[in-house]
Amino acid sequence: MPPQPPQPVEHTDRATAASGLGRRSLIGALGAGVLGAASGVPASAAQDRPSPSRPERADLRPAFLGTYGNGIISCTYDTTTGALTRRGGFPGVTDPSFLAVSPDGKVLYSLDNGGQQGAVRAFAIGKDGALSPLGPAQSTGGANVTHLSVHPAGRHLLSANYGAGSVAAHRVNADGSVGARTALVQHTGSGPDPGRQEGPHAHQIITDPRGRHVFAVDLGTDKVYTYRLDTASGTLRPVSEARSVAGAGPRHMVFHPTAPYAYVANELNSTITVYGHDPATGVLTRGESRPTVPGGSGAAVRNYPAEVAISSDGRFLYLSNRGHESIARFAVTADGSGLRLMDTVSSGGSWPRHISLAPSGTLLFAANQYGRTVGVFSVNRDTGALSPSGPPFTTSSLGCALPL
Repeated sequence: MPPQPPQPVEHTDRATAASGLGRRSLIGALGAGVLGAASGVPASAAQDRPSPSRPERADLRPAFLGTYGNGIISCTYDTTTGALTRRGGFPGVTDPSFLAVSPDGKVLYSLDNGGQQGAVRAFAIGKDGALSPLGPAQSTGGANVTHLSVHPAGRHLLSANYGAGSVAAHRVNADGSVGARTALVQHTGSGPDPGRQEGPHAHQIITDPRGRHVFAVDLGTDKVYTYRLDTASGTLRPVSEARSVAGAGPRHMVFHPTAPYAYVANELNSTITVYGHDPATGVLTRGESRPTVPGGSGAAVRNYPAEVAISSDGRFLYLSNRGHESIARFAVTADGSGLRLMDTVSSGGSWPRHISLAPSGTLLFAANQYGRTVGVFSVNRDTGALSPSGPPFTTSSLGCALPL
């Protein structure tokens, strides 16, 4: 997370007028969107308040927005157009800037940064995305928790404390609520950038596609740490460390769905790096790095890559560029070991912090933090090309957009 100019806290969503029932756009990573084109409700009215309850429709699915200052916002999105309609939400959580869902899709997990230490929370997902708290918030053991993910087995919740430079694991109870913390591992070290790398800053924690190893990306130490999660005790055992280019500031990573490679977005030098991945040992081996914007590091505006997402067939990779205010499309080449920047498109707002692909793979959502919008894109499955599906959905300052 680069230095950020002061941002006014917005406590209500701002409506935007949209004419007719045409296509609307959604650029997003974990959900945000555009008003439901099929709803028949004028955009200004639908964005201002939750829609009345009505039966679920087959072409509408839930999406959740994690905000700064406005809690969690519940939406539905049209699975064809990506058009978003606000339904409600849960305001009583502080800066839930990242969200995750249980493997069965029934429980939503969020960050909560309301205290001196970060916390994680669970919510049962009801009709039209209504949220009901499950159990109390549980401390992550460190300041400024910034990321969380659910282990594929569904029995543990993993989190990364950016401020403290530590990672944690919590047990997930039978009802989906967050149980006791079972692990807390402190990173140590620093990097060459005194303003951003004076100490460890764990920015992400995820599990590989086979569920064998857990990986923590640390911007402050220029490393990706590999752990093994003991599913009986919930402890995290260190396995190995992979070092990035000095000063790169690794932030977020994604695994190829089938090939033995991972791709790490580097926040501080505006590159993305390919890592070879040994599924048996969890060891990562650094490969080539590519610039994330046309013209590379010589671009006029300082750029900070944020989120990465990959198509289900592993042919295309997408990355959000803050500063360049774009979504980059890469072709995955050489059986997964290479990347080629194909183009960039406007993110539909300022500071695209998070992007995510809908489960169908035909829509991409971009959460624009400073622009307070969700950009919605249609995805061409053959070429990977992104095209706006309509005007951006206007909402609160966003950290995450999560379409289910």
